[in-house]
Amino acid sequence: MKDFRECTVYEIYPKSFLDTNGDGLGELRGVTRKLDYLKELGVDYLWLTPFFVSPQNDNGYDVADYRRIDPRYGTMEDFEELSREAARRGIGLMLDMVFNHTSTDHEWFRKALAGDPKYKAYYIFKKGKPDGTPPTNWESKFGGSAWEYLPQFDEYYLHLFDKTQADLNWDNPEVRQEVADVVRFWMDKGVRGFRFDVINLISKGAFEDDDRGDGRRFYTDGPRIHEYLQELNQRTFGRDPGIITVGEMSSTTMENCFRYAGADGRELSMVFSFHHLKVDFMGNEKWVLVPTDFAKLKEILFSWQSGMAAHDAWNAVFWCNHDQPRVVSRFGDEGTYWKQSAKMLADVIHCLRGTPYIYQGEEIGMTNAGFTDLSQYRDVESLNHFQILRDKGMSEESAYNILKVHSRDNSRTPMQWTDGENAGFTAGTPWISVNPNCRHINAESQVGDPDSIFSHYRALIRLRKEYAVISRGDFAPLDQADPAVLAYRRRWKGDTLYCINNFYPKPCRWTCPEPLDGCTLLLANYPDARPGQTLELRPYESLVLLRREES
Repeated sequence: MKDFRECTVYEIYPKSFLDTNGDGLGELRGVTRKLDYLKELGVDYLWLTPFFVSPQNDNGYDVADYRRIDPRYGTMEDFEELSREAARRGIGLMLDMVFNHTSTDHEWFRKALAGDPKYKAYYIFKKGKPDGTPPTNWESKFGGSAWEYLPQFDEYYLHLFDKTQADLNWDNPEVRQEVADVVRFWMDKGVRGFRFDVINLISKGAFEDDDRGDGRRFYTDGPRIHEYLQELNQRTFGRDPGIITVGEMSSTTMENCFRYAGADGRELSMVFSFHHLKVDFMGNEKWVLVPTDFAKLKEILFSWQSGMAAHDAWNAVFWCNHDQPRVVSRFGDEGTYWKQSAKMLADVIHCLRGTPYIYQGEEIGMTNAGFTDLSQYRDVESLNHFQILRDKGMSEESAYNILKVHSRDNSRTPMQWTDGENAGFTAGTPWISVNPNCRHINAESQVGDPDSIFSHYRALIRLRKEYAVISRGDFAPLDQADPAVLAYRRRWKGDTLYCINNFYPKPCRWTCPEPLDGCTLLLANYPDARPGQTLELRPYESLVLLRREES
């Protein structure tokens, strides 16, 4: 049985991973075909984003049937082959379960629309205000009201996301039983992990107008959330200690995460928190262009590391996923220091306390999409907010520039396998444009190169298994006020690990506040790196140092 603290998870967005039949869409067979590549990288689990039957209004996060494979991704036989072949290579599958809401195409919602009281109670329907306006002023995550009016009932239903994604009513015990049945169905198929989408939104609080925000304080980390997660745990994955779970926590608090991911295992193995990825937002507003607040980034990363450790709770640690821009474009450099910055950013995450997650293409330094026309975008959130920005009076050029930085499509372009046609992703027309920089950023050119970004990630994955200080050590920040350096220290049973990173493209001088005598260099992103008490750090330079007490 694997220890999730020693493991690395690799996220696959199947639609953009590998197309084997020429229809321009990646599918499950494409994942199976690349298992040897993933085995060589060294990852332990593959997190697959939803491949269930869906109208694809939100790229599969609008599920219409939790037990059936969408034909565009293949068949159940394809999934079973993938599961067998992955297990043969020592890799487990982690499925992405979307239980806050279903598609309005789901059979449950269709029966609700037909007036069936059993299924209407599966969702959240409310009467409007006396003047006919929505029950509350809550806003959808994708823009506009979170309520959609149905004239046949003279009621509104809640959708915290797109109007085709109706929120489930978790206060209904029949809904919770349905969810548990779905999880057990996939456990019986050999699934070894589950990622739960926006799971901390399932328990709604008071349905009141929010005079201070968009409504999230009434439905985030709600009043019965821990009860519901403990119940799901006891009914399903909690019965099998070999299954790992991670919860995506939207706008959560650290105090709640102490419970979500506590060492007692009553709820989840670990949590995703996103606070560190809002340091180039204006508050919670991402559809703006503001400089990255480096001091805030360090404060958030370090406080979560220290706080979760103090309460024996576990983080998922990451920069990238299918909802985030590419990190090398966001916090690194796409030009002269592309390779150095990509490796530095990898070191920051993989030496932290927590289970690291790699998003497809991150291990080869893939960058933002580089789209030059609005017609290239596919993401519903991006298209909605482009129009919202235009309706507010923003120029087309300014609104477009925001999309180029923050759109989720930046991470959804096809995986860059080769420097050939469509980056080796498809023989057909890809569903979304391939980034033209595949000519020099591709997996084929990196796998055999010992100095590549791919090889650096492989080394980090190996080190996590080799040195328990990385998987089990404590955490302490170093020189938190420095304006350019992100550095921290880990300790475990006589071993001390230092991770030192220049976060910027300018050289800087840095003196470690702790003695570094006796340290050896485990990993660096410059071939001639030399440890020392005072370091002349080159652009984006990163060093991972280890001191071992003599036994």
